[in-house]
Amino acid sequence: METADWKRDFIQRKKDRLEVYLDYVEKQPDWLLSRLQMYWDTKHTDVYLMGGDYDHAEGEATVPTVRFSGTRDWATDYRTAPLEELIPYSDDPRGIYMQHKETKEWTWVHPSESGHAIERINEQIISIAQDAALLYWLTGESKYAELAEPVFFQYIDGMDQRNPPHVMDESSQANISGLATFEVIHEGIVIPLTLTYDFLYDYFVEQGRDLEPSQRVFQKWGDQIIEKGIPDNNWNFFQARFLTYIAMALEDDHEYSNGKGKQYYLKMTFDESTPRQVALKESILIYDQKTGIWPESPSYSVHVTGTLLEILTVLDNSSQTNEFDNFPLVEKAALAAFQYLFPTGFTVGFGDSGHMTMPPENFEMLIANYRKHAKRDREEAITPLLQDLVDKGHYERKGDGLFELFFYVDQLAEASAEAEKFTLITPSFYAPNVSMFVQRLGTGANAMMVSTVGSFGNHSQANGISMELFANGYVWAPDMGRGSSYWHPDFLEYYSKFPAHNTVAVDGKSTYSSMRSFHPYTLEASFPKPEVFPLFDQASFVQVSFVEPKTQSNQQRLTALALSPSGQGYALDIFRSAKIKDEEQMHDYFYHSLGQSLTFFDNQEQLIALEETTELNSDQEQLKAYDYFSRKKKSVVDGDLTALFTLEGEGLSTQIMKAWIKGQPGQAIYSVSAPKSNALSKGTAPREMLGQELPTMILRRQEEAWDKPFVLLFNPYINGESKVVQQVQFDEFEEGEQKIIVDLEDGYQDVWRVGISLNSEIDGEDYYQKGLLSLHRKNMANQQMEFLLGADIYRMKFDQWEFLSLGKAVTFTIQAEEGGFMLQNEQAMVLKVPMELMSGNQEIIITDQGNTIRRKGRPISDTGQIEFRLERPFQKLLIPGL
Repeated sequence: METADWKRDFIQRKKDRLEVYLDYVEKQPDWLLSRLQMYWDTKHTDVYLMGGDYDHAEGEATVPTVRFSGTRDWATDYRTAPLEELIPYSDDPRGIYMQHKETKEWTWVHPSESGHAIERINEQIISIAQDAALLYWLTGESKYAELAEPVFFQYIDGMDQRNPPHVMDESSQANISGLATFEVIHEGIVIPLTLTYDFLYDYFVEQGRDLEPSQRVFQKWGDQIIEKGIPDNNWNFFQARFLTYIAMALEDDHEYSNGKGKQYYLKMTFDESTPRQVALKESILIYDQKTGIWPESPSYSVHVTGTLLEILTVLDNSSQTNEFDNFPLVEKAALAAFQYLFPTGFTVGFGDSGHMTMPPENFEMLIANYRKHAKRDREEAITPLLQDLVDKGHYERKGDGLFELFFYVDQLAEASAEAEKFTLITPSFYAPNVSMFVQRLGTGANAMMVSTVGSFGNHSQANGISMELFANGYVWAPDMGRGSSYWHPDFLEYYSKFPAHNTVAVDGKSTYSSMRSFHPYTLEASFPKPEVFPLFDQASFVQVSFVEPKTQSNQQRLTALALSPSGQGYALDIFRSAKIKDEEQMHDYFYHSLGQSLTFFDNQEQLIALEETTELNSDQEQLKAYDYFSRKKKSVVDGDLTALFTLEGEGLSTQIMKAWIKGQPGQAIYSVSAPKSNALSKGTAPREMLGQELPTMILRRQEEAWDKPFVLLFNPYINGESKVVQQVQFDEFEEGEQKIIVDLEDGYQDVWRVGISLNSEIDGEDYYQKGLLSLHRKNMANQQMEFLLGADIYRMKFDQWEFLSLGKAVTFTIQAEEGGFMLQNEQAMVLKVPMELMSGNQEIIITDQGNTIRRKGRPISDTGQIEFRLERPFQKLLIPGL
C-alpha cells in the first residue's frame, strides 16, 4: 500500500464505507445483525421447496436460523431495499416487506415473489463483516472486530442448526439446491464467510470463541456442493471455486474425526469426481484443446476461464507452487477469447450472452502469476493486452474486492521492445464446439465483421443459422441476448426463439431446445481458412448448412464481405431454406437492426406504402414469439427493392444501413418493432439505442426459398459521405445459382457468381464456372481485372483466363499489382494465362519459403494461352504482365 496508490485508495474506501455502519452500531449495537434475513422467531430447521420456488419451512431450532432464498428466478417486480429500510428482526407470516418497482407501494409478498432479495441482503451484510475483519487484521483496531464478530456468529449459528432444503416435487431442483440458495453455484456468501473467519481467526481464539460450529458449517456447505450440481457444464468450475475457499478455511484432515479438512476438499475439487461434481482435472478436458474455446456462449465462456484462474491463484497462495503449470491450457483459453471481439473490443452476443469487454481480471491473474514465478517474458507479453483495456477506457485499476487487493500486482510492468507479440485476432476464426464462424475485413473506421452462429453447447438458443453484422463502429444487426431471466415468459417465448434472431424460420414454427442445444451447422466452405492470414484481403466469405428439426427443412447460409477500392465495405447474404418434403411451406427472413426508422423503396426508388396488418401472430399457428412484435406493417412486392434503416444520435452523423433486396413474385415485406436487444452495450450501439425497440424487417415467402433464395446486400454508410455501392443487379440461373452485379463508386464493378455447392455449374455466353463461388472485380474504364476470388472451383474460364483443379476443388485469389498479377492457391491447379498478357515473357515467378523460383509455361497456340501447372499450394506467385 505504500507504493500502490490504488491499493491505498482501496483501503481508504473500505474505511469510509464502514464508518457508516460503525456509527449505526455505536448507537444501536444490534443494528447490522438485526437486518440479517433469518427465521428470527420461528427458528425453522427445515425448508421445503416446490420446484424452483420457496414453499414453506418447519421445525424449531434453539437459535434463529438462516432464511432460505425465495426463488431460483431472479426476475421480480419488487426492489431489494437498502439496509436502512429493512425491518429489524423481520420474521412475519405475511412474507417479506418490499416495495413495488413501478407503483412504489410497500406490501408483504410471499418469498417466492422476492427474486434473490433474501440472499442478496445476507451477502451484503456478511460482506460488511468481511471488510471489517480485513481492517482488523490490517490495523489491529478492535472496533472492526467488534462490528464483524456478532454478525458472523449469528449467521453461522443459524446455519449450523438449519438443514439442507427438501424438494417436495420430482423436479430437478432436488439435484442443484445449495444451503442458502436454489443453486450451489450461487452460494456466493461462502467467500465472505470464509474470509471473515480467516481474518478474525486469532481474534476469535483470543475471545475464547467455539469454532467448531463454523467448521461444521463449512463442512456441511462443502458436502452440499459436492453432492449437488450439474456435472457437464460450467457448474463444475463455479462449485470448485467455493470448495477451494472452504478448503483454505479448514484445518488439515487429521484435525477432524470425519477426515474432512483442507486436503479432503481440495482432493474433491481437483482430483476426484462424483456423480454431480466433476473434478477440475477432468472438467478442463471439455475445452477445445486446439482453439482454447469453452463450449458456451461468450459471457459464460470467459467467466469459466476467469473462475479457473481465480481457483489456481488462491491455491497457489497456499501451496506456494505454480499451480498454473498443472493447467497449461488456461493461458490459451484466456487469450482465445480475443477471437470473440468486434473491432470496438466488445464480444459477440450469441446465446445467453451480451456485448462486453474482455474481463481484465483474467489478465491481471496471469500477470500476477508470471511475476510471482519470475516468468518475465510471459508477463511482458500479456501486460500490453491489459494496458490496452486501460488505454481504451474499458478498465480502471482501482480494485473492487479483496481478491484484487491481495493478488493483483501493484504496478504494471513496461513491456520491452523484445517482448513477444501475440496474434490474437485473425481474419477468420471457427469454433466448432459453439458453432461460431467469424469474418473480419477492413481496418479502423472501415472495419467490418460478421459472426455466423448455430446452436451448440450450453447457454445457446434456438436461432438456426444466425448472424451479427458490425459496420461503421456499431453492431447493426445485433443478437438479442437473454430475457429478464431464464424463467421469465419473455425469454421462454421470445428471446430464445428464432424470430428474435437474424435468421430464417419455416412455417412460423421453427424451434428446438435452447439452453443446452445440439444443433450446430456444418461448415462447408470459407475464405480465408480459419486463423490464416492470406495475401489477399479484399473479400471473405463463409458457407454453412443446417437441418431445421421442427419442420425438417434444409437451410444454407452464405455470408460475404468485400472492400471497395476506398476501403469501405459491404456485406452479401444468401440464405436458402426449403422443406425436405415438397409441400406447402412458408419462410420468414428476419433482420433486426439499429436505427429509429425503416423505409422501403421499389426499384424505381419510389417509396413503398405499407399497411397495418394483423399477421405475424400466434393465432395463425405461429410461434408465440411473433406476438412480441408491434407496429406491424406489410406490403407485397414482386420486384427488387431496397430498405433503409436510419440511425441518429446526439453528436453523431446520421448513419444509414441500406439493404438491397432481391425480389420474388409474391414476396411479402414487413416492418415491425421488435423488443429491445439485451445484448447491445455502449461499445456496440449509440446510447439512443440502448434499451430501445429495434426496427425489424421480415421477408416472407409462401414457397421454397432454396432455388430462389433470400439474397440481400447490406451497404452501410454515413449520410452525406461515400455510399460505396451505386447499384445492385440480381440475376439467377436455372438451378438456383446466383449472380449479383455490384456497381461501386469510382468506376469499379463486382460480379459475384454463387452456386449451391462445389458441383454447381454456371454457363454464360462469356463465362463458365464449375464450383461454388467467384468474385470478379473489374475497372470499368479499361475493362481490366482488378482481382478474382475463386472458391472450391473445378473449372473457371473467361477472357482467355482459365483455372482448373488437379483433384480437389481449388480455392485461389489473383489480384492486379504493379508488374502483373499476384496469385495464391490453396490446392494444386492448372493456370492458363492469356498469351497477349504476358507478351514475350512466358514464365512466372514463385516465392516459396524465402526462395525465388522461375517457371516457364507451355504455350497453347490454338487457344492463345500459356499453361502453368502448380502441383501444390503456393503462398505467392507473380504473373508478369504488360
